[in-house]
Amino acid sequence: MMIAKLEPSQHVHERWLVWLEDGSFLRVTENEVVEFALYQGMEVSDELYDALVEKAQRSTVRGKALDMVAAKPMSRRELVDKLIARRPKGRDGRERPPLADETLAGETADWLEELGYLNDTEYAKQVVRHYSAKGYGEHKVKDELFRRGVPKKLWDEALAEAVEPEEGIDEFLRKRFKGVQPDQKELKRASDALARRGYRWNEIREGLNRYGAEIEEE
Repeated sequence: MMIAKLEPSQHVHERWLVWLEDGSFLRVTENEVVEFALYQGMEVSDELYDALVEKAQRSTVRGKALDMVAAKPMSRRELVDKLIARRPKGRDGRERPPLADETLAGETADWLEELGYLNDTEYAKQVVRHYSAKGYGEHKVKDELFRRGVPKKLWDEALAEAVEPEEGIDEFLRKRFKGVQPDQKELKRASDALARRGYRWNEIREGLNRYGAEIEEE
């Protein structure tokens, strides 16, 4: 089969359209145009066609993945999940396949790790710093690490970046009570709120003591 026309896309930057003589076409990137030295009138064997399809898909997935990690930090697991997830239907109402299968998604994640754009160790530390600075305790921070697919072997090192629980609890109590001595019901509500934020009971009790209040044991 021969390439009937080769032209850049009018809508997507660095995308090219390879029109074949049977009226079908391939979407490729500029990389494939250069790598395979494509030109109008070129004969396309079955082997070349398959290679073009494979390369074009890999380039497309890499571009999409790079855009994803540039827009928002994420873990390797989060990226892979996004690449293999089902996508919304197109404008024509047809189902669209995932961007990649598990193998290609993994290869793409490897590529980004090699480039330094994907780093679970540093990402885990960012998550810990962010949530501990917002006043969340270790249990809540661990929940976030788990939810975001960060491997457990990286948790201990990352948790060393957390704000001391005393600081988070004291700030919470100052904002909640504003210098007023609370009654037992208010203390109970505050301790429950701190527990939901992921603090341990002994940390909460010590914080209440520092504030000058003691909660009654049930």
